[in-house]
Amino acid sequence: MELETKCIQAGYSPKNGEPRMIPIIQSTTFKYDTSEDMGKLFDLEASGYFYTRLQNPTNDMVAAKIAALEGGTAAMLTSSGQAANFFAVFNIATAGDHVIASSSIYGGTFNLFNVTMRKMGVDFTFVSPDCSEAELEAAFRPNTKAVFGETIANPALTVFDIERFAKAAHAHGVPLIVDNTFATPVNCRPIEWGADIVTHSTTKYMDGHDSCVGGAIIDGGKFDWMAHKDRFPGLCTPDESYHGITYATKFGKEGAFITKATAQLMRDFGAIQAPFNAFILNLGLESLPVRMARHCENALAVARFLSKHPAVAWVNYPGLEGNKYYALAQKYLPGGSCGVVSFGVKGGRKAAEQFMKNLKLAMIATHVADAHTCVLHPASSTHRQLSDAELEAGGVAPDLIRLSVGLENIKDIIEDLDQALQAASV
Repeated sequence: MELETKCIQAGYSPKNGEPRMIPIIQSTTFKYDTSEDMGKLFDLEASGYFYTRLQNPTNDMVAAKIAALEGGTAAMLTSSGQAANFFAVFNIATAGDHVIASSSIYGGTFNLFNVTMRKMGVDFTFVSPDCSEAELEAAFRPNTKAVFGETIANPALTVFDIERFAKAAHAHGVPLIVDNTFATPVNCRPIEWGADIVTHSTTKYMDGHDSCVGGAIIDGGKFDWMAHKDRFPGLCTPDESYHGITYATKFGKEGAFITKATAQLMRDFGAIQAPFNAFILNLGLESLPVRMARHCENALAVARFLSKHPAVAWVNYPGLEGNKYYALAQKYLPGGSCGVVSFGVKGGRKAAEQFMKNLKLAMIATHVADAHTCVLHPASSTHRQLSDAELEAGGVAPDLIRLSVGLENIKDIIEDLDQALQAASV
């Protein structure tokens, strides 16, 4: 099936007389006839459900759809994108381990890695996505367990050279984890470029309507854990907390990562996505290709308008001709990048604040990547925990305005931006 068809059909095939839509299994608990039947589930000898804190049928059907969209072999839903990124890294990197991450990533993820996970004993080295080969090579250590980046960084809009970083990661025997939230599998499928694990904040374009917080992890099923068993004991040696199972042996390359993340991390942290949220997410997935095409069309028109406006100091959009990442965008995102545009207003921070006060259609909101056009000043909101130096290192200028272009008529969006810019330049 083509991707547009998978958005409708994948993950769930109703049988005769069954619901056409994915059903909401709103139950914490599942009943079995015998203890032996349930025991097979606890031993991972049989598939099924016993408690929603670990797995739920509604979630698994939606996760299967996302796995099909990304070209992966297994997937799981989480309570948020932050939970997805934490699980994806912590599943293979624990106290005493090291991870390489792009410095140009979402501020919340940067803080998760640089502060919270450091407290847990995981060390991180942040490298520029534009670093030299020598700088990238120097970042690896004997205890490095993964490399992490975002397809399109939020809000810096740098385009991650997936193929290049995958090659470096694999040369050192570690997987590449890519957060594909902004691109979605409609515009980029990182596994096809060498990524091993893909994550999403499903709260964004996948949901698309400000409805439900959620996340997802997808395993590409290609990384050979047993070939590097000394580096990944959690996957390649018996898990005594789960009946002595060796995940990489029992579930192979295709299922070991997600099974461990479910059996260990979801069991212990319980960051499950609510079944109702998964149902709403599935509704968003069905229209994802249509919406992404409109988001990208509108965003490119806005970027071109802003690039010619006398009150605009600079514009950053990877799909805009002349952009620093235009060539990479054409390679990885030939059908369109995303609906987010960054720009600065002449006059600096004060003028930017005046611009935001005069917007009428675009709303000031922390959210991004949904049907409504919304605007944000990251340095004073989502990235406020970062110093100016850290902001600059992450590609987020202190005066940067992040504009998430929605699905409204492009004439109305541009008219609103124009009148606000004129008011800011007075």
